[in-house]
Amino acid sequence: MAPTSPTPLEIAGYTILPLSLPPLPSFPITATHHLYLRPHEPKLPTPTAPRSLFLVNIPFDSTEVHIKNLLSIQIGLPHGRIEEVKFAGSRSTAPKAQDAVAKPSHGKQGKKRKRIHEYGAIEELEGTALPATWDRELRKDGLTAVVVFVDRPSMDAAFKGVRGIRKNGTPPVWGEGSEGKVPSLGSARYINHHKLQYPNREQLLQSVNTYMSEFAAREAAQARLQTRKRQVPDDEGFITVTKGGRNGPARQESAQQLAVKQKEKQKGLEDFYRFQHREKKKEKAAELMRKFEEDKEKVRKMKERRGAFRVS
Repeated sequence: MAPTSPTPLEIAGYTILPLSLPPLPSFPITATHHLYLRPHEPKLPTPTAPRSLFLVNIPFDSTEVHIKNLLSIQIGLPHGRIEEVKFAGSRSTAPKAQDAVAKPSHGKQGKKRKRIHEYGAIEELEGTALPATWDRELRKDGLTAVVVFVDRPSMDAAFKGVRGIRKNGTPPVWGEGSEGKVPSLGSARYINHHKLQYPNREQLLQSVNTYMSEFAAREAAQARLQTRKRQVPDDEGFITVTKGGRNGPARQESAQQLAVKQKEKQKGLEDFYRFQHREKKKEKAAELMRKFEEDKEKVRKMKERRGAFRVS
């Protein structure tokens, strides 16, 4: 068997951190996983970017507990210097590992459910989501994550600690120090999944009641809006025809005022085109001729009447 070449310290600007994966009953061999790190430099700068590290190729069973433990205690730094860990493609409603261990199937949950309104807007409703059926979220191979530290010195210290471990030559053991802080994998994961599929009655009742209360409030608000539409005319003086029948006509005065305003807006648009000027001139000339003929006929009749009553 040919000897393997040593792992380089960097590649394409990323610092390589080998991780020792402990043996499992199904695979009793120690394996090596390579994690890639560099300071976070997004295309669109964010306020937290200067104090963040960008991780590539994180293990599939990564949790916030694993990452925090790796970049603090396992590299010789104090715990509590990491503010949060953002996993790419992570579900916003996924339960945290700490909460899943403490209360796998009981207790109140403040998760959210998306609701789509008639206008396409999505609203998050607190307390309406059904209980989670998985106690832990697994990642895809090669997934990325952003680790946000409390300040820039903490991020620099963690990055230097990673490079120091590389120089020592002893890779950290993945998951060391996280025992009991995250839900177990293997058969225990699926046994717990089976239990979580059947939550207690109080949880379901609370979730359904919260959702129905929010739904009833939305329906009442929508009914009030439709009622206002049937009573208030729009900018052009028209009443919107909506479902539900009549509920009092609009005030006649307000409708007339809006109609007058609409006519005033259209005042300067009658003679916009040149042919309209010509047509108006022709109409005025025809009106003058008609009035002239009428006046001429009136004069003729007056003369006839005066001649008829003349005394001899």
